Amino acid sequence: MREGSLEAPTRHPLAWQDPDFYDEAKLDAELRRVFDICHGCRRCFNLCDSFPRLFDLIDASKSGELDTVESKDFAPVVDACTLCDMCYMTKCPYVPPHAFNVDFPHLMLRYRAVEAKQGALPRADRELAQTDRNGKLASLAAPIANWATDRANTRTRKLLDKFAGLHPEAELPDYTTRSFTARAKAGPPSVNEDAPAYGRKAVLYATCYVNYNDPDLGVATQAVLARNGVQTEVVYPACCGMPLLEQGRIDKVADNARIVAGELRGWIDKGYDVIALVPSCALMLKSEWPLILPDDADVKRLSAATYDISEYVVDIARKEGLAPGLQPVGGGMAVHMACHARAQNMGQKAAEMLRLLPEADVQVIERCSGHGGAWGFKTANFPTALKVGRPVARQARDSGKSFVTSECPLAGVHIMQGIDKLGGDAAKPERVTHPIQLLARAYGIGA
Repeated sequence: MREGSLEAPTRHPLAWQDPDFYDEAKLDAELRRVFDICHGCRRCFNLCDSFPRLFDLIDASKSGELDTVESKDFAPVVDACTLCDMCYMTKCPYVPPHAFNVDFPHLMLRYRAVEAKQGALPRADRELAQTDRNGKLASLAAPIANWATDRANTRTRKLLDKFAGLHPEAELPDYTTRSFTARAKAGPPSVNEDAPAYGRKAVLYATCYVNYNDPDLGVATQAVLARNGVQTEVVYPACCGMPLLEQGRIDKVADNARIVAGELRGWIDKGYDVIALVPSCALMLKSEWPLILPDDADVKRLSAATYDISEYVVDIARKEGLAPGLQPVGGGMAVHMACHARAQNMGQKAAEMLRLLPEADVQVIERCSGHGGAWGFKTANFPTALKVGRPVARQARDSGKSFVTSECPLAGVHIMQGIDKLGGDAAKPERVTHPIQLLARAYGIGA
């Protein structure tokens, strides 16, 4: 229950195929309507940089109200939004079905969609969002690509700053020479037929990040599920489109949704669950795609069949019980709850999963890391990303835990950079890419 409404929050489909969606005058009127509501409330002042920018803009205006703010000055407010959905999910009392009908993230998305329609998106940004093409090309020459993006390579990082707008100090993900889908062609691990959950079947939607950057996360997931009796297959038709969504290229997201949902339809027909290995991608499959293509039957079925990996393991634990053999990992664990996991409205599933380990000592960090996907890599945003994420980095540093992990792999890297910036004499925790890998360690997998 939220202040201002007695009903559960809901969300309206995106009217991105309606010409009015791109009408600049109507967009400006809606921006002013929503911004005025935000100005009168200010509950979101500490979530991200969009709201301080908005409130400072209004406070510095001639009248101290929105009527004397020029529309051209709205751009920095929109630019600071990472589409994390936390204002919508956790703070705003005026989301639908409230009569005010405030959906701040989707309003920011609409603004970007208008910009994209006008051709205002820089070419470098468009190219960076081509994750599948970039991943395939970089994997062909991964050592060279990783050398070029290494922070220590100041010459190439200056070039990336100049031509791609990537901050020289931002830690960029490495590429792998052998993708997760390529590794999976060798066959899935042997399934434990004595496990209580034997009989479950699941497709692992690899995601562009796991496929091209960190296949070890996928391998660990497959091994943990096999130990628990789950037969798995790895499928990756295309990216979920989150990088495209961040740029307002909704038509391209819809194209990817149709491809992926069509490919996974056959697996769902055969009784397979679908597991997304990164929370942003799970959120796209579960929530964003059905709002973009509300009449697509394949998208609806996929949404209902999709699980986040932490959610799926907890579901096994509750319904059948986990396979025996878990051992203490040793040392406490600080787990960051990624915004796109929180936006799935499923509870703290990563923390629940880690508490299944013997002698588990889990500290939850539930606040935005500041990274925001590709947003946090950008030269214009990286200092702000560090500022927003500083409370998380401080909690992780001061937790005294041996491990720090996040459901969002990129957030974990950003948190460690934040810890480095804070300094101090305390021993740094070890970063584990995803909580599922701590479960793998507890089973002795990969140890």
